[in-house]
Amino acid sequence: MNPDVAADLKELATTLESIEAVADLPRLRAEIADLEDQAGQPDLWNDPAAAQKITSRLSHAQGELRRIEELRRRLEDLPVLYELAEEESGADADAALADADAERAKLRADISALEVRTLLSGEYDQREAMVTIRAGAGGVDAADFAEMLLRMYLRWAEQHGYPTEVYDTSYAEEAGIKSATFQVKAPYAYGTLSVEQGTHRLVRISPFDNQGRRQTSFADVEVLPVVEQDDHVEIDEKDIRVDVYRSSGPGGQGVNTTDSAVRITHLPTGIVVSCQNERSQIQNKASAMLVLQAKLLALRQAEQRAEMDALKDSGSASWGNQMRSYVLHPYQMVKDLRTEYEVNNPTAVLDGNIDGFIEAGIRWRRKQQQAA
Repeated sequence: MNPDVAADLKELATTLESIEAVADLPRLRAEIADLEDQAGQPDLWNDPAAAQKITSRLSHAQGELRRIEELRRRLEDLPVLYELAEEESGADADAALADADAERAKLRADISALEVRTLLSGEYDQREAMVTIRAGAGGVDAADFAEMLLRMYLRWAEQHGYPTEVYDTSYAEEAGIKSATFQVKAPYAYGTLSVEQGTHRLVRISPFDNQGRRQTSFADVEVLPVVEQDDHVEIDEKDIRVDVYRSSGPGGQGVNTTDSAVRITHLPTGIVVSCQNERSQIQNKASAMLVLQAKLLALRQAEQRAEMDALKDSGSASWGNQMRSYVLHPYQMVKDLRTEYEVNNPTAVLDGNIDGFIEAGIRWRRKQQQAA
């Protein structure tokens, strides 16, 4: 085997081993077995939301394992392809070698694409994504561009088999949309699409200008992780202080003459609630705990909103805040201004072929994080 080919195969093997280590295949197989057991329960669909989460996670985990195992199989088959090519002669040898080289190039690209997934290790990266697109400066062209981006992302999700749901669309008067919000219902959708957040810029001959002039327009893409809310709030007994005291005010002789009133202090947050309406101290404590749970839930939801706000891009959709340019005239090019990644086929990009931009964005973000 050619020494350069052997060295390349060794490098691919090292990269794949790193991916397998990060994916933790024994853990992944155990997770799949557990999810298959849950999915097989007869009462699974009694809770449709929970069932959907289980089946979605199972499908994702099975797909992830299948992709890694397939890459491993292809890598192990490659040396055999080169050995077969060496056994051939003449034109057959050239054709067999070309096939082996093509498979090696394809395998390198597939391993590189999967390697990007291992870079998604942020706190929210595993979550589904909520995407909002808003028309920016540029009038009707901006509204039309916003609709083009909506179609682009929906087509991207469709190509990958990711379910989507459009929650809200505000249509512009002449053409296009003012804004739209949709959810991508797939694990790691947020981590994947979060690098798409920012201002996108379109340069083209405006189809809405009767003089055929070139127009620059903008649209803003916002990507947030879907909040996973659980309305039940667990309260550790060690985190509360319970004080009892004698009730005051009207309520009858029994209420006013016993230490039945309860005051609960939640030590981590300092929240204080009390209840003295019931005759029994046990009843008052139960009521006070319900109030405390409600207050803690409201606090958690406020914190989640603050976290989501912190993830939003503060830039406006206009000059100076751009992250990607789509140029249709006077030449054809789509270029990411952060990563320098570019392609000369805007039609394909707007049809949803944006994986190259996403992968480059994820790698760029990781470098920025490491530098920081």
